[in-house]
Amino acid sequence: MSRTTSRRIGWLVAGTLLLLLAVLLSLAVGSRAIAPGEVVHALLHGGTDDDAQVVRALRVPRTIVGVLVGIALAVAGTVMQGITRNPIAEPGILGVSQGASLGVVCAIAFAGVHTLSGYVWFAFVGAGIAAVTAYVIAGSGRGGATPVKLALAGAAVNALLVSLVSGIVTTNAAALDEFRFWQVGSISGRDAAIVGQVAPFLVAGLLLVAATARGLDAMALGEDVAKSLGHNVALLRILGGVGATVLTGVAVAAAGPIAFTGLAVPHIARALVGTGHRWVLPLAALLGPVMILLADVLGRIVFPPSEVPVAVMTALLGVPFLVALVRRKAVVAA
Repeated sequence: MSRTTSRRIGWLVAGTLLLLLAVLLSLAVGSRAIAPGEVVHALLHGGTDDDAQVVRALRVPRTIVGVLVGIALAVAGTVMQGITRNPIAEPGILGVSQGASLGVVCAIAFAGVHTLSGYVWFAFVGAGIAAVTAYVIAGSGRGGATPVKLALAGAAVNALLVSLVSGIVTTNAAALDEFRFWQVGSISGRDAAIVGQVAPFLVAGLLLVAATARGLDAMALGEDVAKSLGHNVALLRILGGVGATVLTGVAVAAAGPIAFTGLAVPHIARALVGTGHRWVLPLAALLGPVMILLADVLGRIVFPPSEVPVAVMTALLGVPFLVALVRRKAVVAA
């Protein structure tokens, strides 16, 4: 085993340990602090006391949602940076997050849906329509869906969707009041029903992404090189785009729009294990939940008994990491 491979395996082990620590902190820390031993006892042996009820009924679903959302955002960001060959790409680049937001606000304003479990399906539909629209626009004309055209089409679709969402919520007071609680981006208050609804889509998205890993490495060398190596660039973009769209839909449907995780985590993973996607993708899948859970834990304790939404904390946590990596010249483009 080479020294480079050993180092990469070491980082994967370290990422796994960090994730386990983040899960334990998520279950133990909050407005009601619970000792780690009590957390483990509640998980393994049950119990009817208040601490056990808090762990099992409130914090376990919240933590699981945080893990799913972190995996989805980090992997989606990695793939989007790969297929667009754009180091600042993230899950909102194709307007996917705003498409999900439009689906949710339409569900509230026009379909009478008022539960998180009901929002999920509308968010998926909105995310899918936004991604398809951006790709169709980018694919029209000469040259097909090039990275630059995808980015420009995504920006245009995103701007349109933002205006539509703003138009609906500013003319419908009831929709505004309800939508703003979802739009803030939080894993608080989510229950096990959400996990059951989004988990199959997460698995499907991860399988699509796994099928593109080798092709993404080739695309990083340029389209001509990828074609010379026998890869179908258009098919890679479609599979990667669909996979990233599904994963973004999972995250946004379950927790609302959470920015920055999909941008920062892929760069951190590449700085640690290099540019090979068979290493970057699993490490990103470990570090994404770590960022989400640690951000959520900090959000619970900075202004007790109030909580700061996880979307706010991810930006506060992620920016220093990314700035430090840039200053050390450790960020590697996809």
